[in-house]
Amino acid sequence: MTEVAAEMIARGRSGDSALAAEPGRLAVKLRKARAKLSSSGSGHRDFDIALLRLFAKGRRSSGPAVAALSGVVAAIAATWVAVDAVLAWLCVNVAALSLAYRLAGQFLDAPRADIDVDRQRRNFIIAETVQGVIWASIVCLVSRADDPAARTSALIMLLLVAAVNATVTSSIPAAVYGALTPMALTIAIFLRPTSLWDGAMPLIALAFGTQVYFMLLARKLHAASLEALSFQAEKDELIAELERAKTNSDLARRRAEEANLAKSRFLATMSHELRTPLNAILGFSEVMKGELFGSHMVASYKEYSNDIHSSGQHLLMLINEILDLSRIEAGRFELKEEPVALSHIVEDCRHLLALRAKKRNIALEESVELSLPRIWADERAVRQVVLNLLSNAIKFTPPGGTIKIKIGWTASGGEYFSVRDSGPGIPEDEIPIIMSSFGRGTLAQKNAEEGSGLGLPIVKGLVELHGGAFTLKSKLHEGTEVVVIFPPGRVLEAPSAEPESSASKTRRRSRREACSAA
Repeated sequence: MTEVAAEMIARGRSGDSALAAEPGRLAVKLRKARAKLSSSGSGHRDFDIALLRLFAKGRRSSGPAVAALSGVVAAIAATWVAVDAVLAWLCVNVAALSLAYRLAGQFLDAPRADIDVDRQRRNFIIAETVQGVIWASIVCLVSRADDPAARTSALIMLLLVAAVNATVTSSIPAAVYGALTPMALTIAIFLRPTSLWDGAMPLIALAFGTQVYFMLLARKLHAASLEALSFQAEKDELIAELERAKTNSDLARRRAEEANLAKSRFLATMSHELRTPLNAILGFSEVMKGELFGSHMVASYKEYSNDIHSSGQHLLMLINEILDLSRIEAGRFELKEEPVALSHIVEDCRHLLALRAKKRNIALEESVELSLPRIWADERAVRQVVLNLLSNAIKFTPPGGTIKIKIGWTASGGEYFSVRDSGPGIPEDEIPIIMSSFGRGTLAQKNAEEGSGLGLPIVKGLVELHGGAFTLKSKLHEGTEVVVIFPPGRVLEAPSAEPESSASKTRRRSRREACSAA
């Protein structure tokens, strides 16, 4: 036993150490995902880094397009502004775009642990504000021309740039405001109308309204980004929970397998260790009980020998029941199947227990349908089932009671046998208890009846190994009935010397229907 325990400890520690540590790692990941969901988008490092990454990716991907737009705007502005001023503006704008592009690339390439969220956000906001000032400066240059078309072109430039900034920088609202505010101030200062009835007033109003619209659009896009990140965090949480559940399941399965192996080896070792001295106890006590080497000088010694022998037999029966139940639960109980007659087995068991029933003044009534064919089953297992059920019925039936045994057809073509007693019955809430291993009802405990509580679980297991069904019905003060059903697939065709007549077929069908109705 020491070797078994040592082996189990070694296997459990070496095989489960990494697996047991896995739930802890997944729990940390799960808490992080839930922290993302509970945060509103600020104050949590991972969430803020995700928003900054969205901004950096948008700025880097739009860099070439914005540079091309700058060239187009410079070409248009050259119509009203000196070429030297336009080129100077274009160089400054491209330099600012390059700086923003570089900042975005450095942020995306930096390790997550080395990122300073506040500093990076501040750098992005400053870069966007600088670009807003640069774009506003070209509007100032163009608006100085006396041509009315210059003012219209300046407004169109502002709308294009505002649209680009609103979509690219929406993940950082402060960057959106930093880029659009200089443009809005430029409209208010340099493009102001000369009078309320100036023809440019509708265009200026449209420009202001468009700026406000783009700010609102940026807020909507920012909210959409937050929602997308929340969904991503929720998905991560679900994945972490699934991984944790799978890990716990694997760990529980591993431990169950180890426990089952330990139980099997324990039972195998203990059965050998117990049977060896038990055989000696039974053998010597039987010799002493039979007084084979002479009579006892003291009569009490013979009684003691009887007690020792009966106790040894009870212990042997208990060991056999535990071993049978463990083999059934482990799926290692091998059936030695052969054609057997169910009615003959029940009759033999009834005959074996008839003397015990007679001592308690209990009547045994048997009802068997005629011409029942054999079934394909393990005779020893079926006999054990019948003996257990009849023994329980005799044990809990009061003196003067009756036990009814029925054998017949089921409605589906199978065979059944039932045992019904006139005992006190079993409370409904105690039926699951007595069907469990080592479970005993209050009646057995009150009457101090002997038993291990393994009889019914073994019966149920043996019946299910045959593909059959076991049911127990009981009512207080009315008695208990147990029914064992063998499926039609185990019923063998009965050999007949001559063809069966239609009348006999009709009688057999009517007997089946009457049995199923009963």
